[in-house]
Amino acid sequence: MNKNLATFTASLILFGSNGIVASHIGLPSYDIVILRTFLGAVLLGALLLISRKRTKISANPKSAAFVAISGMFLGISWLLLFEAYSLVGVGTSSLMYYCGPVLVMALSPVLFKERLTHTRIAGFAIVLVGVMLVNGGTLQGGLSPQGLTYGAVAALCLAAMIVFNKKAEGIGGLENAFIQIGSAFITALVGTVALHGLSIDVQPTDWPAILMLGFVNTGLGCYLYFGSMGKLKAQTVAVCGYIEPVCAVVMAMAFLGEGMSVLQVLGALLVITGAAATELAPLITRAFVSRHEKTRISPSPAQ
Repeated sequence: MNKNLATFTASLILFGSNGIVASHIGLPSYDIVILRTFLGAVLLGALLLISRKRTKISANPKSAAFVAISGMFLGISWLLLFEAYSLVGVGTSSLMYYCGPVLVMALSPVLFKERLTHTRIAGFAIVLVGVMLVNGGTLQGGLSPQGLTYGAVAALCLAAMIVFNKKAEGIGGLENAFIQIGSAFITALVGTVALHGLSIDVQPTDWPAILMLGFVNTGLGCYLYFGSMGKLKAQTVAVCGYIEPVCAVVMAMAFLGEGMSVLQVLGALLVITGAAATELAPLITRAFVSRHEKTRISPSPAQ
């Protein structure tokens, strides 16, 4: 596993704990989104100032605009996803939301000129089956048309977020993450004020979880996520992104006492296997071909 993939995976594991942390916050979902994006942007902005790196925004205005648009879609997707949770449940919402990477992978040959190999298609199919098994036990309750609509649009926004961020060249790391989360905060704030007004009543007991969610899960997590995403193939981002919901289920079982069936355990293993196979198979193939070529051209002892 290369450094960028390891960093990306670490961010996904961190994101997987969002639900655990948010469960200790007694606020509406839209207020949580506002607070987490605001605190995340504050942390990333402070780190950007401390690093004293020369900004690349003026030299790459088009890329900066792509990142800002990507952040806008991120903010919209979070608002819609949390609303969908309350209407159709976490399981159904998650299944719909994580259809976003399917769209990215399907469009990657056109948008990013990436060849869609049989290995990646097979690995992605394994991952999708695993996600369905992991979330299958949670598909309960009424299916509100409004909630399904929110989930579907959130998935489209997730796909758009990935595509626009991948299109941004020359802006990465702290700068990318700061623009991304700053744009997500503005989007979440405007959307919330327009739909609900602004009245955030935070209880003292909520602050530890809010600070954790904002500074660590959002600030640090997004720095790792967006700092590595641009250096990975869109197909890799799509496949490995499914590690996040699996981690969420496993952590809910470990820390919230939620049960996990045999099928869910099998699903988690399939996600890990599919994601690993997708990334490792090409490396193994190249190593085998290289070894075969060396063997074929090496002179025999009799020569």
